[in-house]
Amino acid sequence: QVQLVESGGGLVQAGGSLRLSCAASGRIFRINVMGWYRQAPGKQRELVATSTRGGTNYADSVKGRFTISGDNAKNTVYLQMNSLKPEDTAVYYCNADITDFDYRAIHYWGKGTLVTVSS
Repeated sequence: QVQLVESGGGLVQAGGSLRLSCAASGRIFRINVMGWYRQAPGKQRELVATSTRGGTNYADSVKGRFTISGDNAKNTVYLQMNSLKPEDTAVYYCNADITDFDYRAIHYWGKGTLVTVSS
């Protein structure tokens, strides 16, 4: 099986920065996509950013402020969040589409890490 472990959430003032990390471990043959989603209280989970071999993709609300990057050797994806706003407050979930050694492509979710931005 595969596990996704997130870290880096916390409390920050508006205008500040945080860096989230997500490390994948387990029976990994190939990571196809890694990314971040978020869910604010009372709202649906939404895409924040994704990273594939072909490039990156961002939600319009975070373009220019957030940067997704990865370390292939460590099976880790990062989300650098700058110029944070109170509306960025949410639980951030790591997401990965991974092919295992049985050549099955499976979707995985982390448990989430809370980001709180105070005004």
